[in-house]
Amino acid sequence: MTVLKYGKKMPISGKCDSLVILIHGYGADGGDLLGLADSLGPHMPSTMFVAPDAPHRCQMNPSGFEWFPIPWIDGSSEVDSRLIMEQSIDTVNIFIDEIMKIEGINEQNTILLGFSQGTMLSLHLAPRRALPFAGVVGFSGRLLEPESLEDELKVKMPILLAHGDGDDVVPFESMADAANNLTMNGFTVYTHIAKGVGHGISPDGLGTALQFMNNMLGISTSE
Repeated sequence: MTVLKYGKKMPISGKCDSLVILIHGYGADGGDLLGLADSLGPHMPSTMFVAPDAPHRCQMNPSGFEWFPIPWIDGSSEVDSRLIMEQSIDTVNIFIDEIMKIEGINEQNTILLGFSQGTMLSLHLAPRRALPFAGVVGFSGRLLEPESLEDELKVKMPILLAHGDGDDVVPFESMADAANNLTMNGFTVYTHIAKGVGHGISPDGLGTALQFMNNMLGISTSE
């Protein structure tokens, strides 16, 4: 039994060769991102999509969940926010390990895709694991605690960052800040600017993510 509730979309081909784990944003749930599988699945026919719910109800939206509280939004303390983030990272790592074991998929055939707070969690978690994922995709997020990355990173993997230049929730400049820090620490980073897009995932951003994921997983575009 896994530590988090989750939804999944089975591979269209009926055979699971790769895994995409979708990490939702603040106040949402796994189902919020699982719908992406409807667009991505036909082009990734042997890929399973898994989307867990964060372990904590969102203080500002009790119908959704949060990976950690946000002090300037919900009035929580910085100490509590950091503690809960660490707990969520531990929980997500356990979840990922369990899902990979259940499906017989390793890190080399797994992509982590996050949105907003899910991007923040993904970018913090992935470099600190024992083995690298095939890649990380981050929409509309930022890099948490960039000053600690150099000392704490264990592995590197290709990363795609996509951000709308009209984002009024997570500043558009956060993408460049994250890309610069990750590049300085030896990561290969690709970026995509979604013109005129706010805090969301645009069709062109999703198309770029699809191409990136297929390249990292070795999936032929003819599939």
